[in-house]
Amino acid sequence: MTQRLTVLGSTGSIGTSTLDVVRRHPGRFEVLALSAATQVDALLAQCAEFQPRYAVMASAEHARVLAEKIQANSLPTQVLQAPDALETIASHPDVDAVMGAIVGAAGLAPCLEAARAGKRLLLANKEALVVGGALFMHTVRTHGCTLLPIDSEHSAIFQCLPEDCGTWARRVDSILLTASGGPFRQRDPATLAAITPEQACAHPNFAMGRKISVDSATMMNKALEVIEARWLFDMAPEQIKVVIHPQQIIHSMVQFKDASILAQLGTPDMRVPIACGLAWPERIESGAALLDFATLSALAFEEADARRFPGLHLSWQALRAAEGTTAILNAANEVAVDAFLSRRLRFDHIHRVNLATLERITPARTASLHDLLALDAEARSVAQGAVARMAA
Repeated sequence: MTQRLTVLGSTGSIGTSTLDVVRRHPGRFEVLALSAATQVDALLAQCAEFQPRYAVMASAEHARVLAEKIQANSLPTQVLQAPDALETIASHPDVDAVMGAIVGAAGLAPCLEAARAGKRLLLANKEALVVGGALFMHTVRTHGCTLLPIDSEHSAIFQCLPEDCGTWARRVDSILLTASGGPFRQRDPATLAAITPEQACAHPNFAMGRKISVDSATMMNKALEVIEARWLFDMAPEQIKVVIHPQQIIHSMVQFKDASILAQLGTPDMRVPIACGLAWPERIESGAALLDFATLSALAFEEADARRFPGLHLSWQALRAAEGTTAILNAANEVAVDAFLSRRLRFDHIHRVNLATLERITPARTASLHDLLALDAEARSVAQGAVARMAA
């Protein structure tokens, strides 16, 4: 049976990789809707190839330009321009599965709507869990949503865990998230103040966007993944551990009560977890290269040094604090990273901004999306004040 798919964030790296997997399986998937932020021509090309019923752009102006180009090319796609257009294509009755790959808080509302509609949700948006973990998982459980993690580490854990989640509490001892360590894992912590945006964005293994590259350099990306893992797998914070694995062949591991460990291995290619999510519980060809053990160098593991990566350890602190603290951490980090990339903040002060923001705000209400977005806005304002003070 053909699976009808909405791809939220179709022109980003996860979105394009998703469409690459779809392209390899004609007849198995039908693209019903696509969305993008600003890349009109890229979305137009996707509409020409996949002929979706609907397309959505983040702004009215970009939507107008896309609609004109679609009409000029005689394409059948309808451009939706309503304020809730993303929520509409995420919850449409004809949609079977939703790839949630919009980066940032903009992806939270449509992912929540897909969960409310009981869709099969392939989750690549961190904010759904980091900002609204309790609310989001309650929505998933209440409405019968099938939630499949797409982040490579969380997909690895999902694949290693028993299918019956009711057995996890008595079988699982801990989760081990692997991390590359980024470009500065061997750098003297005393020299971190001199790091430039260009150096921070030079990841040793991947070509990524600037924000996630900086998060990888500070290991805040792993801090956010610890938070996600807590909600995805219903684990206590102390059951989630991080180990540096520079080769990124082992994507993550699960340690069981009998001391055995299951690990998921593969080439570092996001099409693997995407294909897993699209086909689960079946397996389909992803397009990724096969792992050749005969050519592998030694696999190394290191401790995540708290002096070099202080931001990583904020994840456990935030999880043990009042509900909503993780949303504050996420917002502060986005502000701090933006300030660093625009050369208004030193690299080693990213952590200071995050810590200062956490110390200033105690979350009050987190019962609704409105509450969470208000908390996000408050945290951004406080973080901007901290940036201004440190830049002075």
